[in-house]
Amino acid sequence: MSFWQTKSLSEMSTTEWESLCDGCAKCCLHKLEDEDTGEVFHTDVVCRLLDLNSCQCRDYEDRFTQVPDCFKLTPDNLHHQTWLPASCAYRLLFEGKTLPEWHHLVSGNNQSVHISGNSIKGKAVMEQSVQLDDMEDRIVHWID
Repeated sequence: MSFWQTKSLSEMSTTEWESLCDGCAKCCLHKLEDEDTGEVFHTDVVCRLLDLNSCQCRDYEDRFTQVPDCFKLTPDNLHHQTWLPASCAYRLLFEGKTLPEWHHLVSGNNQSVHISGNSIKGKAVMEQSVQLDDMEDRIVHWID
């Protein structure tokens, strides 16, 4: 059995925790929250540090300095993050589910998230190309 099947999220090492990320970059999409209902809507607009081709942060180690509102997901704050997509490995494991076939830890291929269409690759635009007033027009419904 693999580490994600035998350890709780809080028992994982930093390396194991980080390896759970499937590289979909859905968490890097800007989100809008309805002030009345608290409902969160994903847009197709990504953080300025995201490489749209690889779906990886271009400055992961220093991202909090460059983007102060970048969020650090941890085992301790995971239960509050209802905005995570249903396909997120962290959310799946937290909910007691298994990783999908396309997850790189299952498939052995770090491109399988893109090949399967479960990443934002080819579906998003950089925040620099969008006016703040247009964000509501950028809400998407393909996030699962």
